[in-house]
Amino acid sequence: MARLIRTLVALLALLVLAGIAILGVFRLQAQNRETTPRREAAPTGGRFVQAGDVEVFVQEVGDAAAPVVLFVHGMGAWSEIWRETLVETAAAGFRAVGIDLPPFGYSERPPAGAYTRAHQARRILGALDGLGVSEAIFVGHSFGAGPTMEAVLLAPARARRLVLVDAALGLDAPDAGGGIAAVVLRARRVRNAVVAATATNPMLTRRLLSRFIAIPAAASPERIRMLQAPLVVQGATDGFGDWLYDFLTVPDAGLSRRGDAYRALRVPTLVLWGDRDTTTPLADGQHIAQIIPGAYLVVMTGVGHMPQIEDGVGFNRLLLAFLRQP
Repeated sequence: MARLIRTLVALLALLVLAGIAILGVFRLQAQNRETTPRREAAPTGGRFVQAGDVEVFVQEVGDAAAPVVLFVHGMGAWSEIWRETLVETAAAGFRAVGIDLPPFGYSERPPAGAYTRAHQARRILGALDGLGVSEAIFVGHSFGAGPTMEAVLLAPARARRLVLVDAALGLDAPDAGGGIAAVVLRARRVRNAVVAATATNPMLTRRLLSRFIAIPAAASPERIRMLQAPLVVQGATDGFGDWLYDFLTVPDAGLSRRGDAYRALRVPTLVLWGDRDTTTPLADGQHIAQIIPGAYLVVMTGVGHMPQIEDGVGFNRLLLAFLRQP
Protein backbone atom coordinates (compact mmCIF):
# COMPACT_ATOMS: atom_id res chain seq x y z
CA MET A 1 0.00 0.00 0.00
CA ALA A 2 2.79 2.40 0.94
CA ARG A 3 4.55 1.63 -2.32
CA LEU A 4 1.34 2.34 -4.27
CA ILE A 5 0.92 5.69 -2.52
CA ARG A 6 4.54 6.61 -3.24
CA THR A 7 4.02 5.65 -6.88
CA LEU A 8 0.85 7.75 -7.15
CA VAL A 9 2.58 10.72 -5.52
CA ALA A 10 5.48 10.37 -7.92
CA LEU A 11 3.11 10.22 -10.90
CA LEU A 12 1.25 13.29 -9.66
CA ALA A 13 4.54 15.15 -9.26
CA LEU A 14 5.53 14.20 -12.78
CA LEU A 15 2.17 15.46 -14.11
CA VAL A 16 2.59 18.77 -12.29
CA LEU A 17 6.14 19.16 -13.58
CA ALA A 18 5.00 18.26 -17.10
CA GLY A 19 2.23 20.86 -16.87
CA ILE A 20 4.67 23.51 -15.71
CA ALA A 21 7.07 22.58 -18.50
CA ILE A 22 4.32 22.80 -21.13
CA LEU A 23 3.20 26.21 -19.83
CA GLY A 24 6.82 27.30 -19.90
CA VAL A 25 7.08 26.34 -23.56
CA PHE A 26 4.05 28.46 -24.46
CA ARG A 27 5.41 31.35 -22.41
CA LEU A 28 8.73 31.13 -24.24
CA GLN A 29 6.92 31.06 -27.58
CA ALA A 30 5.00 34.20 -26.60
CA GLN A 31 8.21 35.98 -25.63
CA ASN A 32 9.80 35.05 -28.95
CA ARG A 33 6.72 36.20 -30.86
CA GLU A 34 5.99 39.45 -29.00
CA THR A 35 8.97 41.46 -30.18
CA THR A 36 7.45 44.34 -32.16
CA PRO A 37 6.82 47.75 -30.54
CA ARG A 38 3.12 48.56 -30.71
CA ARG A 39 3.63 51.76 -32.70
CA GLU A 40 5.64 49.87 -35.27
CA ALA A 41 3.12 47.02 -35.48
CA ALA A 42 -0.01 49.17 -35.69
CA PRO A 43 -1.84 49.51 -39.02
CA THR A 44 -0.85 52.65 -40.87
CA GLY A 45 -4.48 53.62 -41.43
CA GLY A 46 -5.04 54.46 -37.76
CA ARG A 47 -3.47 56.86 -35.31
CA PHE A 48 -2.60 57.22 -31.64
CA VAL A 49 -4.25 59.68 -29.27
CA GLN A 50 -3.65 60.38 -25.61
CA ALA A 51 -6.54 59.11 -23.51
CA GLY A 52 -5.86 60.17 -19.96
CA ASP A 53 -3.18 57.93 -18.50
CA VAL A 54 -2.49 55.92 -21.67
CA GLU A 55 -2.04 56.31 -25.39
CA VAL A 56 -4.71 54.50 -27.39
CA PHE A 57 -4.92 53.41 -31.01
CA VAL A 58 -7.98 54.47 -32.99
CA GLN A 59 -9.22 53.87 -36.52
CA GLU A 60 -11.50 56.41 -38.19
CA VAL A 61 -13.63 56.29 -41.31
CA GLY A 62 -15.77 59.11 -42.65
CA ASP A 63 -16.06 62.90 -42.70
CA ALA A 64 -14.24 64.49 -39.75
CA ALA A 65 -17.11 66.97 -39.37
CA ALA A 66 -19.86 64.32 -39.25
CA PRO A 67 -21.56 63.04 -36.07
CA VAL A 68 -19.26 60.60 -34.29
CA VAL A 69 -20.09 56.96 -33.61
CA LEU A 70 -17.58 55.37 -31.21
CA PHE A 71 -17.23 51.58 -31.32
CA VAL A 72 -15.78 49.65 -28.37
CA HIS A 73 -14.84 45.99 -28.87
CA GLY A 74 -14.98 43.07 -26.44
CA MET A 75 -12.37 40.87 -24.76
CA GLY A 76 -9.45 39.78 -26.91
CA ALA A 77 -10.54 41.77 -29.96
CA TRP A 78 -9.47 45.17 -31.30
CA SER A 79 -10.90 47.98 -33.41
CA GLU A 80 -10.56 46.06 -36.68
CA ILE A 81 -13.34 43.70 -35.54
CA TRP A 82 -15.70 46.54 -36.53
CA ARG A 83 -14.19 47.08 -40.01
CA GLU A 84 -17.30 46.37 -42.11
CA THR A 85 -19.49 48.32 -39.70
CA LEU A 86 -17.08 51.27 -39.67
CA VAL A 87 -17.23 51.46 -43.46
CA GLU A 88 -21.03 51.18 -43.62
CA THR A 89 -21.53 53.70 -40.83
CA ALA A 90 -19.27 56.21 -42.56
CA ALA A 91 -21.10 55.67 -45.85
CA ALA A 92 -24.32 56.57 -44.04
CA GLY A 93 -22.94 60.00 -43.15
CA PHE A 94 -21.24 59.44 -39.81
CA ARG A 95 -17.67 59.62 -38.57
CA ALA A 96 -17.05 56.05 -37.42
CA VAL A 97 -14.31 55.59 -34.81
CA GLY A 98 -13.04 52.27 -33.48
CA ILE A 99 -10.90 52.30 -30.35
CA ASP A 100 -8.47 49.67 -29.07
CA LEU A 101 -9.44 49.40 -25.42
CA PRO A 102 -6.38 48.52 -23.29
CA PRO A 103 -4.80 46.03 -22.96
CA PHE A 104 -5.91 44.87 -26.40
CA GLY A 105 -4.86 45.79 -29.89
CA TYR A 106 -2.16 48.41 -30.22
CA SER A 107 -2.96 50.68 -27.29
CA GLU A 108 -0.62 51.28 -24.40
CA ARG A 109 -0.99 48.74 -21.61
CA PRO A 110 -1.33 50.12 -18.07
CA PRO A 111 -0.18 48.03 -15.10
CA ALA A 112 -2.34 45.64 -13.11
CA GLY A 113 -4.76 47.46 -10.84
CA ALA A 114 -5.77 49.97 -13.52
CA TYR A 115 -8.48 48.03 -15.37
CA THR A 116 -11.65 48.80 -13.45
CA ARG A 117 -14.60 50.06 -15.45
CA ALA A 118 -13.99 53.55 -14.12
CA HIS A 119 -10.39 53.44 -15.38
CA GLN A 120 -11.52 52.21 -18.78
CA ALA A 121 -14.40 54.68 -18.98
CA ARG A 122 -12.05 57.59 -18.36
CA ARG A 123 -9.88 56.29 -21.20
CA ILE A 124 -12.87 56.17 -23.53
CA LEU A 125 -13.83 59.73 -22.62
CA GLY A 126 -10.18 60.75 -22.81
CA ALA A 127 -9.96 59.34 -26.33
CA LEU A 128 -12.88 61.54 -27.34
CA ASP A 129 -11.06 64.51 -25.82
CA GLY A 130 -7.94 63.57 -27.76
CA LEU A 131 -9.98 63.44 -30.95
CA GLY A 132 -11.57 66.81 -30.22
CA VAL A 133 -15.03 65.27 -29.91
CA SER A 134 -17.50 66.68 -27.39
CA GLU A 135 -20.30 64.14 -27.85
CA ALA A 136 -20.80 60.83 -29.61
CA ILE A 137 -23.02 57.85 -30.17
CA PHE A 138 -21.56 55.03 -28.07
CA VAL A 139 -21.58 51.41 -29.25
CA GLY A 140 -20.22 48.78 -26.84
CA HIS A 141 -19.94 45.03 -27.36
CA SER A 142 -19.58 42.23 -24.80
CA PHE A 143 -16.97 43.10 -22.13
CA GLY A 144 -16.45 46.43 -23.89
CA ALA A 145 -20.03 47.34 -23.06
CA GLY A 146 -19.20 47.65 -19.35
CA PRO A 147 -16.65 50.47 -19.77
CA THR A 148 -18.87 51.99 -22.48
CA MET A 149 -21.83 52.02 -20.13
CA GLU A 150 -19.66 53.41 -17.35
CA ALA A 151 -18.53 56.26 -19.63
CA VAL A 152 -22.12 57.12 -20.54
CA LEU A 153 -23.21 57.07 -16.89
CA LEU A 154 -20.25 59.24 -15.87
CA ALA A 155 -20.85 61.76 -18.67
CA PRO A 156 -24.41 61.35 -19.99
CA ALA A 157 -24.33 64.78 -21.64
CA ARG A 158 -21.69 63.45 -24.03
CA ALA A 159 -23.88 60.58 -25.24
CA ARG A 160 -26.24 61.29 -28.12
CA ARG A 161 -27.30 57.65 -28.27
CA LEU A 162 -26.23 54.32 -26.84
CA VAL A 163 -26.07 50.86 -28.41
CA LEU A 164 -25.35 47.79 -26.29
CA VAL A 165 -24.48 44.64 -28.24
CA ASP A 166 -24.66 41.32 -26.36
CA ALA A 167 -23.44 43.28 -23.37
CA ALA A 168 -21.59 41.61 -20.48
CA LEU A 169 -22.54 44.03 -17.72
CA GLY A 170 -22.76 41.92 -14.54
CA LEU A 171 -25.57 44.08 -13.22
CA ASP A 172 -25.84 44.05 -9.41
CA ALA A 173 -23.57 40.99 -9.38
CA PRO A 174 -21.75 40.39 -6.09
CA ASP A 175 -17.98 40.46 -6.13
CA ALA A 176 -16.96 36.82 -6.45
CA GLY A 177 -13.35 37.48 -5.51
CA GLY A 178 -12.06 35.27 -8.29
CA GLY A 179 -12.10 32.03 -6.27
CA ILE A 180 -9.42 29.44 -6.92
CA ALA A 181 -8.57 31.03 -10.27
CA ALA A 182 -7.46 34.21 -8.53
CA VAL A 183 -5.24 32.22 -6.19
CA VAL A 184 -3.65 30.32 -9.06
CA LEU A 185 -3.13 33.48 -11.12
CA ARG A 186 -1.76 35.65 -8.33
CA ALA A 187 1.82 35.00 -9.38
CA ARG A 188 2.47 37.02 -12.54
CA ARG A 189 4.71 34.34 -14.05
CA VAL A 190 2.03 31.71 -13.61
CA ARG A 191 -0.83 33.77 -15.01
CA ASN A 192 1.21 34.94 -17.97
CA ALA A 193 2.15 31.34 -18.75
CA VAL A 194 -1.53 30.35 -18.57
CA VAL A 195 -2.52 33.26 -20.83
CA ALA A 196 0.28 32.40 -23.27
CA ALA A 197 -1.01 28.84 -23.48
CA THR A 198 -4.62 29.93 -24.06
CA ALA A 199 -5.81 33.46 -24.80
CA THR A 200 -2.75 34.69 -26.72
CA ASN A 201 -1.88 31.34 -28.25
CA PRO A 202 -2.35 31.68 -32.04
CA MET A 203 -3.05 27.95 -32.29
CA LEU A 204 -6.25 28.46 -30.29
CA THR A 205 -7.58 31.64 -31.91
CA ARG A 206 -10.07 29.83 -34.13
CA ARG A 207 -11.24 27.54 -31.34
CA LEU A 208 -11.75 30.41 -28.92
CA LEU A 209 -13.65 32.49 -31.48
CA SER A 210 -15.85 29.51 -32.33
CA ARG A 211 -17.05 29.36 -28.72
CA PHE A 212 -18.68 32.76 -29.12
CA ILE A 213 -20.40 32.42 -32.50
CA ALA A 214 -23.35 30.45 -33.83
CA ILE A 215 -22.44 30.89 -37.50
CA PRO A 216 -19.17 29.00 -38.17
CA ALA A 217 -18.41 30.95 -41.35
CA ALA A 218 -17.73 34.01 -39.17
CA ALA A 219 -14.45 32.35 -38.15
CA SER A 220 -12.99 32.87 -41.62
CA PRO A 221 -9.23 32.61 -42.24
CA GLU A 222 -9.09 36.37 -42.85
CA ARG A 223 -10.80 37.12 -39.54
CA ILE A 224 -8.56 34.72 -37.65
CA ARG A 225 -5.49 36.45 -39.08
CA MET A 226 -6.96 39.80 -38.10
CA LEU A 227 -7.47 38.72 -34.49
CA GLN A 228 -3.95 37.29 -34.38
CA ALA A 229 -2.27 40.41 -35.78
CA PRO A 230 -1.66 42.19 -32.41
CA LEU A 231 -0.16 39.04 -30.86
CA VAL A 232 3.28 40.16 -32.08
CA VAL A 233 3.17 43.34 -29.99
CA GLN A 234 5.57 43.57 -27.07
CA GLY A 235 3.78 42.83 -23.82
CA ALA A 236 0.60 41.40 -25.37
CA THR A 237 0.52 38.41 -23.02
CA ASP A 238 1.61 40.40 -19.95
CA GLY A 239 -1.12 42.98 -20.58
CA PHE A 240 -3.82 40.36 -21.05
CA GLY A 241 -2.67 38.66 -17.85
CA ASP A 242 -2.83 41.89 -15.86
CA TRP A 243 -6.30 42.63 -17.23
CA LEU A 244 -7.49 39.11 -16.41
CA TYR A 245 -6.14 39.27 -12.88
CA ASP A 246 -7.88 42.59 -12.26
CA PHE A 247 -11.11 41.21 -13.69
CA LEU A 248 -10.96 38.26 -11.30
CA THR A 249 -9.75 40.01 -8.15
CA VAL A 250 -10.20 43.80 -8.09
CA PRO A 251 -13.57 44.86 -6.62
CA ASP A 252 -15.43 46.97 -9.15
CA ALA A 253 -18.16 49.14 -7.70
CA GLY A 254 -18.71 51.17 -10.86
CA LEU A 255 -21.99 52.86 -11.71
CA SER A 256 -22.47 50.39 -14.56
CA ARG A 257 -22.98 47.59 -12.04
CA ARG A 258 -25.89 49.35 -10.33
CA GLY A 259 -29.39 48.92 -11.65
CA ASP A 260 -30.54 52.21 -10.14
CA ALA A 261 -28.04 54.10 -12.29
CA TYR A 262 -29.59 52.59 -15.42
CA ARG A 263 -33.08 53.56 -14.33
CA ALA A 264 -31.97 57.19 -14.07
CA LEU A 265 -30.43 57.26 -17.57
CA ARG A 266 -32.08 59.45 -20.20
CA VAL A 267 -30.18 58.50 -23.36
CA PRO A 268 -31.90 56.87 -26.37
CA THR A 269 -30.77 53.25 -26.19
CA LEU A 270 -30.82 50.22 -28.47
CA VAL A 271 -30.10 46.80 -27.00
CA LEU A 272 -29.07 44.41 -29.77
CA TRP A 273 -28.78 40.68 -29.07
CA GLY A 274 -28.24 37.35 -30.78
CA ASP A 275 -30.84 34.76 -29.83
CA ARG A 276 -28.22 31.99 -29.82
CA ASP A 277 -25.78 33.78 -27.54
CA THR A 278 -24.55 31.29 -24.94
CA THR A 279 -22.07 33.74 -23.37
CA THR A 280 -24.50 36.47 -22.34
CA PRO A 281 -27.96 34.91 -22.59
CA LEU A 282 -30.89 36.75 -24.11
CA ALA A 283 -32.44 37.12 -20.66
CA ASP A 284 -29.63 39.58 -19.85
CA GLY A 285 -30.57 41.73 -22.81
CA GLN A 286 -34.23 41.63 -21.86
CA HIS A 287 -33.38 42.79 -18.36
CA ILE A 288 -31.18 45.64 -19.60
CA ALA A 289 -33.89 46.85 -21.97
CA GLN A 290 -36.41 46.80 -19.13
CA ILE A 291 -34.44 48.97 -16.73
CA ILE A 292 -33.21 51.68 -19.12
CA PRO A 293 -36.08 54.12 -19.70
CA GLY A 294 -37.20 54.12 -23.33
CA ALA A 295 -34.73 51.43 -24.40
CA TYR A 296 -35.84 48.77 -26.79
CA LEU A 297 -34.51 45.34 -27.55
CA VAL A 298 -33.91 43.95 -31.04
CA VAL A 299 -33.14 40.23 -31.28
CA MET A 300 -31.22 38.82 -34.23
CA THR A 301 -32.28 35.29 -35.13
CA GLY A 302 -29.72 32.53 -35.53
CA VAL A 303 -26.89 34.70 -34.28
CA GLY A 304 -24.58 34.16 -31.31
CA HIS A 305 -22.49 36.52 -29.20
CA MET A 306 -20.90 38.46 -32.08
CA PRO A 307 -23.65 39.64 -34.46
CA GLN A 308 -21.45 42.27 -36.10
CA ILE A 309 -19.34 39.52 -37.70
CA GLU A 310 -21.88 36.69 -37.85
CA ASP A 311 -24.50 38.67 -39.77
CA GLY A 312 -22.82 41.93 -40.64
CA VAL A 313 -25.45 42.96 -43.18
CA GLY A 314 -28.32 42.48 -40.75
CA PHE A 315 -26.42 44.07 -37.89
CA ASN A 316 -25.49 47.16 -39.89
CA ARG A 317 -29.04 47.57 -41.13
CA LEU A 318 -30.44 47.53 -37.59
CA LEU A 319 -27.70 49.80 -36.26
CA LEU A 320 -28.09 52.41 -38.98
CA ALA A 321 -31.87 52.41 -38.68
CA PHE A 322 -31.42 53.38 -35.03
CA LEU A 323 -28.74 55.98 -35.76
CA ARG A 324 -30.94 57.66 -38.36
CA GLN A 325 -33.88 58.12 -36.02
CA PRO A 326 -34.70 61.77 -35.32
